[in-house]
Amino acid sequence: MKQQEIKQLSDADLKSRIGALEEKLMKMKVSHKITPIENPLQIRALRRTIARLLTELGKRVAQA
Repeated sequence: MKQQEIKQLSDADLKSRIGALEEKLMKMKVSHKITPIENPLQIRALRRTIARLLTELGKRVAQA
């Protein structure tokens, strides 16, 4: 997800996306522990996307 796309999201949409992606990350980590996934770099990419969303949410809270 690009930064421009993240800036266009509403606050409620940001929070819902963060929750959904965190669930996906946990499932991905568990499945990777059981049987290694083909591309473990997906975990890193997902973690960074979550961080981008949290950063944007933090900026909006600080401005309010």
